[in-house]
Amino acid sequence: MKIRKLYTIMEETRIEGQKKLDKPVRKAAALAVIKNPFAGKYQEDLSELIDVGEKMGELLSPRALKALGIKGEEAESYGKAAIIGEGGELEHAASILHPKLGAGLRKTVVEGQAIIPSAKKMGGIGTSLDVPLHYKNSTAVGTHYDSIEVRVPDAPRADEILVAVAITDSGRPLPRIPVTKKEDLV
Repeated sequence: MKIRKLYTIMEETRIEGQKKLDKPVRKAAALAVIKNPFAGKYQEDLSELIDVGEKMGELLSPRALKALGIKGEEAESYGKAAIIGEGGELEHAASILHPKLGAGLRKTVVEGQAIIPSAKKMGGIGTSLDVPLHYKNSTAVGTHYDSIEVRVPDAPRADEILVAVAITDSGRPLPRIPVTKKEDLV
């Protein structure tokens, strides 16, 4: 696994609409720009990328948590995503994101019983991606349906993959549509 660049983003919302929040809503994403060993060629066995996914979960999850300055127990939402440079294919992103990346993320956020939402797409240098987020212990908690936009200005190159892990310390700012809240869970 060749990492060209690591990148961390932390977003803090203090005012939503016209209302000051009692507690800021914070989201963080840790990203890695890695070499795609299968760019430009078809590879039947993608186990190398599956193993890279495991390493990405272990590397990026603690970085996102650290950016928030919280303990894993305090993390509320999570998500994962990848952008494949044009020399690759979407299955390369699926190989990194799905079989093993989640183990490191779940360990970092403590608990993490819900499926980890994900997104993948192909794109060139500077492509942005919305990493989907939801509550770590239940996909039914609508107050936490959200996303964080990520982008690395010089990535991904044609032979690279941009991998992202995102964590939050709360749900959306000022949620008020009639949905399940985390307090509603039994």
